[in-house]
Amino acid sequence: MSTSTSAPVPFQTTIHVRDTCLCLHVQRAARALARRFDIALKPAGLTNGQFSLLMSLNRPKPASMASVAELLAMDRTTLTAALKPLERRGLVSSATNPSDRRSRLLTLTAEGHAALQKALPIWTRHHEEIEKKLASPKALRAALAVLSDPGE
Repeated sequence: MSTSTSAPVPFQTTIHVRDTCLCLHVQRAARALARRFDIALKPAGLTNGQFSLLMSLNRPKPASMASVAELLAMDRTTLTAALKPLERRGLVSSATNPSDRRSRLLTLTAEGHAALQKALPIWTRHHEEIEKKLASPKALRAALAVLSDPGE
């Protein structure tokens, strides 16, 4: 067993980090928004994550796993796990990419489009309510884009 002889971190430091940590504040806001949209989208049978995933597949052509993972800032393993329940429900289909047999292409099914159509008015209403609470939603999106830039 190792005992430390160093002094503990002062409680004032804890307060300072609590009040100023960008990561903590973004995580708290993200969790609160996720809960709010999970509750709102429940009547449509979707979570906020499933809504975002289905929306990311709402494209004229099938999407590669890599492009969806990049858009949603997910690793491919997490994306695969998130897709499984949607595939089981028949909302998403997955097929081998004919130009690269190692990769998969993802497509919304008719049921997936119907789920999005049901969820979209709910999302729109709640999103508008949230934006009204913000001084500058556009500035917030720009700041979050800077923070989510993988090059930083």
